[in-house]
Amino acid sequence: MPIVVGPYLNNRRFISTAGAGTGTGATFAIAATAFTADTGAAATAFPAAFAFYNLFINGILQTADTSTVTTTTITIPGGDVLDPGAPIILEFLVT
Repeated sequence: MPIVVGPYLNNRRFISTAGAGTGTGATFAIAATAFTADTGAAATAFPAAFAFYNLFINGILQTADTSTVTTTTITIPGGDVLDPGAPIILEFLVT
């Protein structure tokens, strides 16, 4: 029987706060440069290719319809009503 190895997945994590966002309502967004990468360095961009991502607001995993992400921003419609100190954590699963 052959050995089958699944795809290799790794993760990239980024953290910021809701107060780093701009805009209101549907246009509320946080720039990638407002995040700190898992390495402790300032982030410059989010991964361009990834299997999926998880968004945690205040430590709570959010559903897929809560946000959209590009390499430069994450948009969280209605995120402007969050407490400015609420932690925003992004976890990308990359191949």
